[in-house]
Amino acid sequence: MTPSVWQPGAKRTDGHDLRLALVDDDDDFREVVGAELEDHNFSVTCFADGPLLLDFLADGNEVDVIILDWNLPTTNGVDLLPQLRRRGVNIPVIILTALSGTSYEMAALERGAQDFIDKSRGVPVLARRARLIAEAAKAPPGVPMEEMVEHGALLLKPRLSRALWRGVDVDLTVTEFNIVQKLVANAGDHVTYRAIYDCVHHSGFIAGSGEDGYRTNVRSSVKRIRNKFRALDPEFQEIENFAAFGYCWRNPPTPV
Repeated sequence: MTPSVWQPGAKRTDGHDLRLALVDDDDDFREVVGAELEDHNFSVTCFADGPLLLDFLADGNEVDVIILDWNLPTTNGVDLLPQLRRRGVNIPVIILTALSGTSYEMAALERGAQDFIDKSRGVPVLARRARLIAEAAKAPPGVPMEEMVEHGALLLKPRLSRALWRGVDVDLTVTEFNIVQKLVANAGDHVTYRAIYDCVHHSGFIAGSGEDGYRTNVRSSVKRIRNKFRALDPEFQEIENFAAFGYCWRNPPTPV
């Protein structure tokens, strides 16, 4: 893949509205993921190692978001981050890695990464989060980077499509996050199967067998969501089912 390279101030003519730098030493991975990100409307410039990225930026080139692999030949991505900041590069950075685990994530975030994504999550999730982060960084002065939603032990970060339960990331996919956000926005009220499905797809979309086949899809999604919360908290009971109707996110108990 021959990446698109934009000079500062150059007018985009290929339809790509955001510029992205992808740094990964795996040639095959870099080529495949770079091509898929371009399909998601990014102009992608690829690098096999950190120093190549530093030289690119030192030459006056600009990007809207940087994706760094954790393991790089010269300097690990998480160690390259402070170097970028010392050089005055304040471009948002996402650490991409196969090293899943809270300790790795915390190290990345403490070094200044805006996000930490496991490679197994796939390019659609990566593209979604990269776009949210890049657009938040480009917001006009005075516009908050993120409007967080707190509901009991749950904290939602809509701009990043992240959900934290008692301070720990639940690791929801974008689709799962959208379902949780829909339920929490209507906390205390039951949300229909149809409404839950429509918040993920377009209104009227039908999936599964028969006119009401989408119910099976919603049940499967909610089951996965519950399992992720229960992996963190075995006592999790916030999502209630109303037979043949839908689901409800419980309101937190009123303090005595």
